[in-house]
Order: sequence, then structure tokens, then C-alpha cells
Amino acid sequence: MPTVPAKFPLRATMAGFRRFTVAEYHKLIEIGVLTENDDLELLDGYLVEKMPHDPIHDGTIQLVEDALRALLPVGWCARVQSAVTLSKSEPEPDITVARGDKRSYLAKHPGPSDIALVVEVSNTTLDSDRGDKIPLYAGDGITVYWIVNLIDRQVEVYEQPSGPTSSPTYGSRRTYKPGDAIPFMLGGVNVGTIAVNDLLP
Repeated sequence: MPTVPAKFPLRATMAGFRRFTVAEYHKLIEIGVLTENDDLELLDGYLVEKMPHDPIHDGTIQLVEDALRALLPVGWCARVQSAVTLSKSEPEPDITVARGDKRSYLAKHPGPSDIALVVEVSNTTLDSDRGDKIPLYAGDGITVYWIVNLIDRQVEVYEQPSGPTSSPTYGSRRTYKPGDAIPFMLGGVNVGTIAVNDLLP
């Protein structure tokens, strides 16, 4: 049975929506208003429902995680579908590569200065991963952002974040196809290459 799109109250569309700061979002979790069962993330101040996962999405996350972990030097860790704390958002990227080890983020989520790479695996979420996530990550200076694009069977690599501007974006976008190899950069250092074929199902 098809889902009926939500109809917003007229007053809400005229007056706008209440946005939350990251601190307020943390407080809602702390006092139990939001729990892990709510399946929400904070994007640019808005509480947004996370998309359900299909097998190809989750299976591809495992492929990407394996390829990244094989090259991770000591002092870096890969986190899967775990929160990162940005200035106005707390998204849960499919994979984050951050400084430290498994014990480094028991008391806090990694922030922009901790993060070398964010990866989103995209099939049903491609428009959002480009249109919503690029401004979030570029605005907070996330150095490298990959979209593993399952629709077009390619990996989009975004670099040179603009930082906080009126329209944050990345200055460089490169597209890698099957047969190509992607440089894997950590803190500005190339630690190896990853074959696109190893990332795509």
C-alpha cells in the first residue's frame, strides 16, 4: 500500500519550523525525550527520520569498511553508522574515519578536527547525500567526503571544503568508475589506494 505524503499544517509552512542546537539535541537524549528507538538524526537543526536500509546498502557498507580498515594505520579508527558532532548537526554517516582508537569516543562523538573521511553509501538517499550532506560536511570543514553511488556505479570524492559560507560546498569533485583506484588520504597523507571494484557490489 503506497505511503501518503505528510500534510503540514498551513501555519507551520508559513511560520517555519523550530530548529534545535546540537546542545539542545543532546539534552533531549540525556533526559530521555529521544531514545535510540526514535531513529532520528539532527541535520542543520532539524530532527530528521533516518531512511530504512536495504540489503545492498548494508552489504556495501561492509565492503567499504573492509577496504578502509585494510589500510588504516595505527592511530586511526573506522566507525560505522555512528554519530559525528558538527556545529549545527549530528548526522550518523555510514562510515567515518577518525583519529584515535575504539576507546577514543566513549565520552564524546568525533568532531570535524578528528575526522579525515566521511562516507555515505547511496541508493535511495542519493539526492539527500548530495543536496543535504555536502553543505553540512563542507560547512564544518570535513576534509574528504565520499559518496558510494550505487545508482550510477561510481564513487564521488569531494575535497577542498569551503568552510562556513552562505552556500557551503566542496571545491573539488572527482568521479571514480569501476577499474579506477581512489587515493586514500588521512590527514593530508596518501596511505594507499582502494579499487572502486572493491567498494561496489
